[in-house]
Amino acid sequence: MTAYWVSVYKEISDADKMAAYAALAFPALTEAGGRFIARGLPEAYYEDGDAGRVVLIEFDSVEQAVAAHDSPAYAEALAALDGGAVRDIRIVPGA
Repeated sequence: MTAYWVSVYKEISDADKMAAYAALAFPALTEAGGRFIARGLPEAYYEDGDAGRVVLIEFDSVEQAVAAHDSPAYAEALAALDGGAVRDIRIVPGA
């Protein structure tokens, strides 16, 4: 069953660390089978009113998404981020 990795950025405090993370995370996650569906700031937002950056990545399964997160290549990306952002990541099954 398809799964989705949803990242919601509450704060980006270091743009350089964020850029270093993105340069490593994109290839790490695509090589692990992820397909980037959406990235960027919301065009409209409701309820909580959070205008933070959102990233949506599709995987073939929850297991594949979790393996991508736990991979050495993604660990390298996380090390580059090194506190440069506050965010929430969730992996949810597709409907």
